[in-house]
Order: sequence, then structure tokens, then C-alpha cells
Amino acid sequence: MAEEQQYSMDQHSMNRQGQAHRVMARWALIAALFTVVVVMLGAWTRLVDAGLGCPDWPGCYGFLTVPQSESSIATANARFPESPVDASKGWPEMIHRYAAGTLGLIVFGLAGYAVRRRREGVPVKLPLFIAGFIVLQGLFGMWTVTLQLWPKVVALHLLGGFTTLSLLTLLTLRLRGRHRPLPPDRESALARLRPWLYGGLALVILQIALGAWTAANYAAVACPDLPTCQGQWWPENMDFRHGFDLLQTIGPNYLGGQLTADGRVAIHVSHRLGAIIVLVYFSALLLALWRQVRHTPLQSMVLLTAAALVVQIVLGLANVAFHIPLSVAVAHNAMGAGLLLTVIHMLWRVHGTARQPVAEPDKTTTNHHEVPA
Repeated sequence: MAEEQQYSMDQHSMNRQGQAHRVMARWALIAALFTVVVVMLGAWTRLVDAGLGCPDWPGCYGFLTVPQSESSIATANARFPESPVDASKGWPEMIHRYAAGTLGLIVFGLAGYAVRRRREGVPVKLPLFIAGFIVLQGLFGMWTVTLQLWPKVVALHLLGGFTTLSLLTLLTLRLRGRHRPLPPDRESALARLRPWLYGGLALVILQIALGAWTAANYAAVACPDLPTCQGQWWPENMDFRHGFDLLQTIGPNYLGGQLTADGRVAIHVSHRLGAIIVLVYFSALLLALWRQVRHTPLQSMVLLTAAALVVQIVLGLANVAFHIPLSVAVAHNAMGAGLLLTVIHMLWRVHGTARQPVAEPDKTTTNHHEVPA
């Protein structure tokens, strides 16, 4: 009888742990998907030159929404005479803020749930870290406005969005499942390729940072032709020191950018070169991975990463060929996030293949999850 009671208590505890993991995994996935929306809205806001559509923060001309009535517009213009109300600029900015605020509430809810259910084995440190990072990201959103689109802050704010997405994806992966083991010979081969995957992740992050710097300095239109730049393979007078000057002064309004044409060309060419390096590196890496994981569960991740890479390159080319159409430019930002996530997911899966496989639970229990820190 005592053994039956103990078994029943163990089963009940496992069921509670499994339910807590499933609930938290569902909300972590929702938060990650919503982060993609926030990143795309941020790109849209930047591309329609609405980054200063509301000159204050967190409201808009001192209101909770964009001023609409004649009296509200008159009040707003009196408060900020140097920035008259333009609703077509204000709404993209406020929609982005509303979405970012909603994401913050979801993340804080995740952190609170993790703290309440910490005895049930759910991750605690990572959700709390994400919640703290969201606060920092909110500060960067404020500084983006108060420092008038200072390029360093704009670039860091964009990178912060990608970081938030990556962290939420890692949380989702930790909560959602286990890995199907591969044959031992495949596992050892993948272990040898793991450092190269980390190198690929570093390259993708650097390329995203270059893209962020390109966007922050309005350098996307510096080279209007393909495959050359202004009719030259290596444009003369490119000013890399000016283009990558991280000591730009705070104060001027950076809407539209303050760099010279030579500096912007240097940034644009650097971003193109980065794309070529990423393409060559991943072509070789994915081919090596494909030879090891073909006809295994990991082959879908290799194909997905390859597809994300190809689509991202095509979108980058289309941006130049069609002179930065809004839909293509927003998609280019979104696919940059997609490429980053596929690499992170593949690294997670490759690491998982080397873990000790766990026996499948019976149908009366939920999936077992390791107790995280």
C-alpha cells in the first residue's frame, strides 16, 4: 500500500511538472513569435522614416496615442514646436511601442510564472534574465528617441531585438522536448563540426550587426547597382574610418543620417562583403553537415538553414535591384532573424545528439524535462 501511494505521488508530481513545462513552453513560443512581429514593426518604422514620429517617450506629444483632434494637435504643436504633428509618422512609431509593451508584459508574465513554479523544475534564471533584458531594451527604445536616432543606439536597439528573440527561442527549446539520438559514428562526426557551427553563428551575428549599422546610418541606398557599386567593383574614395566612426557626437538629429556619401558607401560595401563571406562559409558547412545527417532527423534543419540563407541573399539583392521597396526591406529584416534562429536551433540539435538518451515515458506520464538552473 505504501509503495502504491508513493508511486501515485510520484506520478502526480511528474504530471504537474510536465504541465508546468508545457504551459511555459507554449507562452515562450508565443513570446518568440511576437518578438518577430516587433522586430518587423521596428524595421517598418525605421524604413518609413518614422523613428521620430513622436518626439517624446513613452507617449506621443504627451498623449497616450497620436493626437487626432484639432485641439490635441494644437496642444502637441505648442509643446513641441520644432516637431509638428505628422500622424502618418506618429502611428508607425506608436504601433511599434504598443507591440513592444505587449511583448514586455508577456515576458514579465513568463518570469513570474517561472518563479511561482520553480519547485516544479521549470527554468528560472533564463526567464528572469530575459525580463531584465527587456527592461534594457525598453531603455534603448527611449534613448533612440531622446538621442534623436543616434546611430549607435539605433543599431544596439535593433541588435537587442534579435537578442531577445534568440533568448526566447532558447527558452522554448529548453522547455519543449528532447532530441532523437543519432548513431554513434554520426554523433562523433557532428562533434567535430560543432566548432564550425559556432563560427557560423558568430558570422551571422556579425553580419546582422553590419546590417544594423547600415540601417542606422541610412547606407542601404549608397550602392544603387549590382553587382558593382556606383559602376565600380571597388569604389574609389570609400571612407571606412568615417563610416565606422563609433564616436559620432550626440546632439544632431540623425534622421536621414549625417555621414558623408563616402562613409555610407564603405558601410554598404562591407555589408555586401559580409554577405559573400557568410554565403561561402555556410555553403561549405552545410554541405559537410548534410553528408553526416542525411536520412536522419537533423537533415530537415540543414535544409531549413540552407533555404533561409538563400532567401535572405535573394532579398538582399532585391533590395538593391528594386531600390529598397518597403515590403522587401521588412522581409529582409525578418529573414535575418529567421537565419539566426535556424542556426541556433541547429546548434541546439547538434548538442542534443551527444546527450545521454532518456527512455520514453509510458503513456500515463508526461515528457521528462531535465531540471534547469
